[in-house]
Amino acid sequence: MSETLRVVSHDGAIETDAVIVGAGPVGIFQAFQLGLLEISSHIVDALPYAGGQCVELYADKPIYDIPGVPVYTGRELIANLLEQVSPFKPHWHLGQLVTNLQQQPDGRLLLETNSGTRFITKTLFIAAGVGAFQARMPNIEGLAAHMGKQLHLALPLGDAWISRNVLILGDTDSALQAAIDLAKQAQKPKSVTLMHRRNVFVAEPSTIAAFRALVDSGDIQFVAGQTTSLQESESSLSALRYLDAEGKEQTLPVDELLVLMGLSPKLGPIAHWGLEMERRQLKVNTESYATDVPAIFAVGDINTYPGKKKLILCGFHETVLAAFGAATIVYPQKKVLLQYTTTSTRLHSLLGVDSFAVDKKPEKVTL
Repeated sequence: MSETLRVVSHDGAIETDAVIVGAGPVGIFQAFQLGLLEISSHIVDALPYAGGQCVELYADKPIYDIPGVPVYTGRELIANLLEQVSPFKPHWHLGQLVTNLQQQPDGRLLLETNSGTRFITKTLFIAAGVGAFQARMPNIEGLAAHMGKQLHLALPLGDAWISRNVLILGDTDSALQAAIDLAKQAQKPKSVTLMHRRNVFVAEPSTIAAFRALVDSGDIQFVAGQTTSLQESESSLSALRYLDAEGKEQTLPVDELLVLMGLSPKLGPIAHWGLEMERRQLKVNTESYATDVPAIFAVGDINTYPGKKKLILCGFHETVLAAFGAATIVYPQKKVLLQYTTTSTRLHSLLGVDSFAVDKKPEKVTL
């Protein structure tokens, strides 16, 4: 087993066998496949939770083409993948974006995130899907200056907004639920307003029903409109201007602005790492899904090759060959053999399962 399974500091950086960029289904399964080969991994994702597109785009929608499972929701798939990988204890670095990549003289790679976390890794796996998910923001000049002050991307806990005029922008479940939670606080804000360009929402029916009930009772105000600009008073946000349904400009007092307009994927810094690309996807070979830069692999929707199909199950296949490709780098003097989880006592030990129980023949099932 590699000595770098221990997390140690080297010039302020974490030393490891592998770093995986992307915590979607393919990234999680990549950690599992690496674990079977006794390769430790750290997983980095821009979102504050694991799941990627499965959680962001179709958390509660059915997926019918995962082998052996008639139907999964995106959320169920991620929950089961996290349970499956848990014996290998990957290290999670969520809510972080990998910004810098540098090759080192010894062949290893130095990575740094926007939070200042640094890694020295033998191998890198890019499983970023269609890119890092980042919050959609309204196109309002000067708004970014209020980030972390009066502009928020999540609902803070506690009573931070008591007696404040709160405006929420968005039409998602999270936007409507934030309005509901604020309206139901024991100590309420001065006002709770949700703005969207029309009175149609992308949310669960139960959430929409609860939201509309609070609008009818006057606890929440709904405004159909589109923001245009902001007003400031002594460098603080005081109001937003918007166009109403009739195209007339209106002004709404705002003390706290919560933007929950959903997320959009952006390729981000990966585009500037010097990797060979085609139509904003990383070109790989199909022997190991390696890129043109040594020790860097790309799996899932982020890669491209002749015959590529953007399916989760294809990404799962790619992680297997990528893991074996990485093993030759992590263990250059070791012959890495293919073992089967059905029969290998070594894999049973890694997975924490009882080999005796595995070897027992199941009872005959009559179909």
